[in-house]
Amino acid sequence: MADTAPLGRPLGERMRDDRLIEQALGRGVREALKRHKQAGNPVAAWRDGKVVWIAPEDIVIPPEE
Repeated sequence: MADTAPLGRPLGERMRDDRLIEQALGRGVREALKRHKQAGNPVAAWRDGKVVWIAPEDIVIPPEE
């Protein structure tokens, strides 16, 4: 049985939809950043070729698109 949930399209077709994948990744990143900020936990980021820690008060939540 083919996976068609939740969008009514086969999984293979959804996996080729770059826009759909980028939206899902963006939602996941926003949610993770919100949770870290609310819990008071820093996040790691890649800046200028190095891993840096971003303090919870400095975490910026990107807008929803």
